[in-house]
Amino acid sequence: MSELRVLKLFSSGMAIIKALGFFLSVLTMAPLQAPAEEVKSATPNILLIIADDCTYLDMEVYGGQAKTPRLKQLASEGMTFSRCFQTAPMCSPTRHNIYTGLYPVRSGAWPNHTRVYDGTRSIAHFLKESGYRVALSGKKHIGPGESFPFEYSGEFRVANPESVENYPQISKLMSESKKAGNPFCLIACSNEPHTPYTKGDPTQYPPDTLKLPPSWVDTPETRRLYSDYLAEITYFDQQCGVALDLLKAHGLEENTLVMVVSEQGSGFPFAKWTCYELGLASGMIIRWPGQVRPGSSSEALVEYVDITPTFIEAAGAAADIELDGKSFLEVLTGKTKKHKKYTFGLHTTRGIINGSEHYGIRSCGTSEYRYIRNLNYQNQFKNVVTHPGKGKVQFWKSWKLKAESGDPKAIELTSKYEWRPAEELYHVASDPHCLQNLVEDQKFSGIRNDLSKALDEWMKSQGDTGKDIEARALTRQARFNGPNVKKQTATH
Repeated sequence: MSELRVLKLFSSGMAIIKALGFFLSVLTMAPLQAPAEEVKSATPNILLIIADDCTYLDMEVYGGQAKTPRLKQLASEGMTFSRCFQTAPMCSPTRHNIYTGLYPVRSGAWPNHTRVYDGTRSIAHFLKESGYRVALSGKKHIGPGESFPFEYSGEFRVANPESVENYPQISKLMSESKKAGNPFCLIACSNEPHTPYTKGDPTQYPPDTLKLPPSWVDTPETRRLYSDYLAEITYFDQQCGVALDLLKAHGLEENTLVMVVSEQGSGFPFAKWTCYELGLASGMIIRWPGQVRPGSSSEALVEYVDITPTFIEAAGAAADIELDGKSFLEVLTGKTKKHKKYTFGLHTTRGIINGSEHYGIRSCGTSEYRYIRNLNYQNQFKNVVTHPGKGKVQFWKSWKLKAESGDPKAIELTSKYEWRPAEELYHVASDPHCLQNLVEDQKFSGIRNDLSKALDEWMKSQGDTGKDIEARALTRQARFNGPNVKKQTATH
């Protein structure tokens, strides 16, 4: 071999050795980076935002007339649920239902202005035990305090989202949690669009241009109030926007599970205070980067009672807690499209403003049908809507006057609201406003029997004896101090 060729081979070998040395030195100087989804914290922050008396079909994000640009954006970044339900269509039992993961009769919180049994634990306990800071800002309507040991602030209920420093306590929570490296769970509870409708800009919704639901009587009073109500939904959307902006400002949006729910239906007839579809149905939007597919939707049947179990599983917290709810985490992550076959509802008029002394309602629904059982159907159904002396609900007086004038639709709807049959059945997939009662139609007898049986089984599992439980409703209200009432504690 010639001397020149040997030199060339030697030079080539040295070049390879130098290249390998450079590559090895780079490896030792800079550690390999894992994919983004692997370096992201396994423990997410949680932000739950709750509206107050909002019929979800009124929201733009669900095809309604109330402008909700921030929620539309959130929906494009996450998953929108079309079949979400709460169990009791009133504020207080609904919130106890969410935070405890228990159905109302079992927890003790079935009437309005209620409280759970002594010893009942909530999400505040479950997540704190897993290292979370757990806070609630805004509307409470829960008790007793021992069962809900949140860090409290009132600002999400009272602060103006358009002010410069709108939510300083919420911002502080996010900042401190990030600095300490601890996850947080924040429940932000609005007071909108609950009556009285005084927030937002109703000029965006000229009364004469609005399309009223088919279950309403068209009167000027109704249109004016509907305009004010829609403005409050847009105000709620602004509140959501500020909370989402704070997450981004603190660099937390990529590792935060955000859920927005609309609570029970509005304070208009056939919604809140009823077990009709729009009394129990709720909007739900969830964004969780890296876990929930952006722009996705789900028809899975989920309930508010399932929220706490879902948060517990997402947080990797204790899995052996005995709750009524069931985590739907696999729906969020796309592993399944189904969750439940039935959803359940109940309503108690005793103890509410102008409520019937005895008028209990129970309900069972599927993705297509809703069955309703009126326990005291012989009595007149009454609540704050039908109160003759409440100025904020004078639209009902306009409905009654129109009925008295002989208007057929007004006669039909006011009678349907105040006087109900023992049982009702609706094909809610095509009739969400529950206009056509199918319970007497023999073609649907099998469906009626199936739902009635499922309702009986659920009531039995909850210790719900129907009329007897209704008679005890006042003893479960927070202000009740009956001298001879034996204190009951949780059994779960």
